[in-house]
Amino acid sequence: MTPRLLSLVAAIALLGSAHVAGQSTPDWFQWRGPNRDGISADSGLLQSWPKAGPPQVWRITGVGNGYSSFSTSGGRLYTLGARGGVEYVIALDRATGKQVWETQNGRRYQNDRGDGPRSTPTVDGDRLYVLGGSGDLSCLEAATGRKIWSIHLVSKFRGENPYWGYSESPLILGDRILINAGGRGASIVALSKADGSTLWQQHSDGTGYSSPVVLRTGSLNQVVFFTASRTLAVDPRDGRLLWSYHKAANGTANIATPIVRGTQVFVSSDYGTGAALLDVRAAGNFATASEVYFTRDMRNHHASSVLVGDHLYGFSGSILTALRFDTGAMAWRDRSVGKGSLIFADQRLYLYSEDGVAGLAEANPAGYREHGRFSLPQQSGLPTWSHPIVTNGLLIVRDQDAVYAYNVKR
Repeated sequence: MTPRLLSLVAAIALLGSAHVAGQSTPDWFQWRGPNRDGISADSGLLQSWPKAGPPQVWRITGVGNGYSSFSTSGGRLYTLGARGGVEYVIALDRATGKQVWETQNGRRYQNDRGDGPRSTPTVDGDRLYVLGGSGDLSCLEAATGRKIWSIHLVSKFRGENPYWGYSESPLILGDRILINAGGRGASIVALSKADGSTLWQQHSDGTGYSSPVVLRTGSLNQVVFFTASRTLAVDPRDGRLLWSYHKAANGTANIATPIVRGTQVFVSSDYGTGAALLDVRAAGNFATASEVYFTRDMRNHHASSVLVGDHLYGFSGSILTALRFDTGAMAWRDRSVGKGSLIFADQRLYLYSEDGVAGLAEANPAGYREHGRFSLPQQSGLPTWSHPIVTNGLLIVRDQDAVYAYNVKR
């Protein structure tokens, strides 16, 4: 085998894995956890909460404005926030909440629904990849916060920042970052994670607010995006369009992250639209997607559903809803804690409403069964849209400048 062919085989092998170097067990190292599905690997957690909620371990202020969630690795939490006219990348000690370092990452994004960054950092080995609300995509040393490289998506790809700001969390696949930059002829781009150089740029969709996921069909990797106008899949090697689907997109804001199980993709949006399950078939380097069903019974707004067993659990508008994944049949609906976001860990749904109410409920298709709730002392006056995480026995939630950690270990 020639050296050139060996290099190609190695590159393809890297593209087939989103493994994070130096981690023996998956941590919550990126948006929605290790598999981008909102499911935590934590176990041995409380199955019900005391009346006042689980014990608070720490509370800090000072991270700044923004709706960014958290990633975690090596005992640290990573997020973004804005103070003054600047956005920052921030590292916290997970056990205490104390700040370890902060690094500037472009100008503050401003909006009438709340200023600051929206996306979640991605940890890859000893590096951190972040996207600010104004389009500043940067690579930093995870240990020190030293900036290795940075590009501005709007300037580089002539993209247009969507009305509510760049919200996508960077996807690392092998040697590259894939992102919806939103430029004409450069909507979907692949960048070298080593130096930020452009590997390819394709398509002309506007920027959505969703984050991409990987779908694997045999030897073909597919990266699924939910852009401003459609759901589409590209070949990560060259950006070639594999398939697209328009029906689940709305004309205002496509936000929820697609959900993948096997060769099926679930995609959903609100503003009166709905959700679809797609069946993806591939042969060699080609793929097609066909609609299994379309339903208006799951309309995800700013939060994505989670798939537990054969059922999806998610907020359809403001109502928590359980839906059978393969048929779209509704199992139940409940007002729960009010419209919000959710994740899953150790047999329980962790709910976090946009009014600062945290709840614990069963992921049970038989009906809604709650096992505790508590309220944060909201002070920002803005909705609590930063999504929670559960990691190493801690529930981490945020209300703009304030971050809270609760002990949910048995």
